[in-house]
Amino acid sequence: MQEFEGKVAVITGAASGIGRALTEKCIAEGMHVVMADIEEAVLTEVSAKLQATTNNKVLPVVTNVALESELRNVLKEALDNFDGVHLLFNNAGVGGGGNAWTATQKDWDWVLGVNLWSVIYGLRIFVPQMISQNTPCHIVNTASVAGLIGGSTNALYSATKHGVVALTENLFRDLHNENTQIGCSVLCPGFVNTNIFDSGRNRPEDLQNQAAPAAPTAEDEQRIAMFKEVLKQGMQPEDIAEIVFDGIRNDRLYILSHDHFNDMIKLRADNITSGNNPEQVDPSMAQLTRG
Repeated sequence: MQEFEGKVAVITGAASGIGRALTEKCIAEGMHVVMADIEEAVLTEVSAKLQATTNNKVLPVVTNVALESELRNVLKEALDNFDGVHLLFNNAGVGGGGNAWTATQKDWDWVLGVNLWSVIYGLRIFVPQMISQNTPCHIVNTASVAGLIGGSTNALYSATKHGVVALTENLFRDLHNENTQIGCSVLCPGFVNTNIFDSGRNRPEDLQNQAAPAAPTAEDEQRIAMFKEVLKQGMQPEDIAEIVFDGIRNDRLYILSHDHFNDMIKLRADNITSGNNPEQVDPSMAQLTRG
């Protein structure tokens, strides 16, 4: 996809972080934007500010992306206001936390719902519409470098991000085999200066755990502080947006942002093909996405 002027983008998780930066980039490219986000007050404020910067339409839609019905409503709003959808950013994501046996059912339901099921729903809902338009389109699914390296984050986050990578790889093949005009990419950023660490602020009430979490140890607090500082020093979301659009223009399946993770990606592949067990992960990495 090369032409963006006057086209329509749908972005989930659009009110903050990478989603907001993608919204701003789409506006700069002359696009109309449908901003979907669960955080109503922030969405209202940000969409109004961005609408003031453009003559094109910025349409906010309060959305819980873990619910298929609410994503179907996003498509309805897009089609009620525009003539189609040309760019889809399945971008919403949460951190979560815990290991494979201590995370609760509600922990898994929350993280799987936002990070993986929302992408599945997005594809089921928007791909048929894009095919029917018979025009160049593109889909970007946001994963993480955690979806390319092994065991470096918590179990919930890693499982969902590996799932998004695999899903997009299959999407790439299927769209090609069906001879569509739709390209797709999986975005696998490293550390980015966002508020993902505080994603629990948007956790639905029915998915809250009843038991109070254990108080963090001094070691936990040190790791949390370290992680927050790493995020603060991470790449700016607007730089990620530029990288993403370069990937779209070049029809690139894998969009990465931090070259220094390449050795870890290659090491995982080497371990798989050689039958080697991975080395022990630095415990601080286990806090990469704790929410």
